[in-house]
Amino acid sequence: MGEGKKDALRVIFDNKLKLEFHGVKITSDTGLSAYREMDDACGLTEMTANEFTDNRIGKNTQNSLAVLLR
Repeated sequence: MGEGKKDALRVIFDNKLKLEFHGVKITSDTGLSAYREMDDACGLTEMTANEFTDNRIGKNTQNSLAVLLR
């Protein structure tokens, strides 16, 4: 028994993006680092943070909205 070889998953909206799943690569972060890398590459969190208005004042602004969303 074992895993059969499968082709990479192609995303319909962007042919340059290719997702590959490797069952033998185990991580203790439940795969969140992959989402973080994808978010960094696409800039989704930054884009979302730019849509919000930060009304915090004083020492409440230690972290940016992007960091809080992430």
